[in-house]
Amino acid sequence: MKGLVIKNTGSWYSVKTDEGNLVECKIKGNFRLKGIRSTNPVAVGDRVEIVTNQEGTAFISGIEDRRNYIIRKSQNLSKQSHIIAANVDLAFLVATIAHPQTSTTFIDRFLASAEAYSVPVVIVFNKVDLLQDDEDAMRYLDMMVNLYETVGYRCVRVSAVTGEGLDQLQSMLHDQITLLSGNSGVGKSTIINQLLPGVNLRTAEISEAHDTGMHTTTFSEMLPLPQGGYLIDTPGVKGFGSFDMQPEEIGSYFKEIFHFSKDCRFSNCTHTHEPGCAVIKAVEDHYIALSRYQSYLGMLKDKDENKYREAF
Repeated sequence: MKGLVIKNTGSWYSVKTDEGNLVECKIKGNFRLKGIRSTNPVAVGDRVEIVTNQEGTAFISGIEDRRNYIIRKSQNLSKQSHIIAANVDLAFLVATIAHPQTSTTFIDRFLASAEAYSVPVVIVFNKVDLLQDDEDAMRYLDMMVNLYETVGYRCVRVSAVTGEGLDQLQSMLHDQITLLSGNSGVGKSTIINQLLPGVNLRTAEISEAHDTGMHTTTFSEMLPLPQGGYLIDTPGVKGFGSFDMQPEEIGSYFKEIFHFSKDCRFSNCTHTHEPGCAVIKAVEDHYIALSRYQSYLGMLKDKDENKYREAF
């Protein structure tokens, strides 16, 4: 029997079979993926095969090849990964300018990881209603939108409270498997509640002491859309450590760095110190944003770093 993993609750997986039934499954034996050391060998979005034993317990016995996935460094084990979702058509990266502020470092790491595994991303700037009376915040929002649209990413300004921009998100969801990801507190659950009335996901207030979000989503889950397709709700992420990337590959996951790197003097240029580096010159000439270049340099140093492995 085959089906789709629509929810992961730790040791149990909810599988929607091709016949339309919902089956609660465990993993059969010592399950390992080909070449991937993961804390969750089965992820939401996986197509799987299931078998039932004599006692009636269902087990996942195999996984079909994934066409893509979003993966990050495990929060507990630096040499293992955590797969956020598999077989994704689109990812909405939900970010906020304030309450809480999403760092460009987090955005850039998510975008690079998505590029590495061929997942298209739309950046959703939520809570724009909170910025209306703050000219500096509005200017910063304009700057962020301009930065990422210039790089080549679609940006949508959204208020899950007033409804601004939600129609643009709705128009992209038809027959798509769409992942929502972002820091805790950026309003993912509120957006889903607006896009899918009746789901009524739990939301929480922002911590005033630290201006950070409270975790309301504990496990990843695929929510069916009336127009066809699924929304994948995921736990909030504090950090996004890149996983299984070779230093020489990272530049190709930054669109503008890859573009300028073709003009570097050396084919193996690391864009850190080499003479004739077209990337460094593009940074100096403001064709590449300094924040993006700094994110690239930070990812080069990821091999021994722990600072992006905070818990969900």
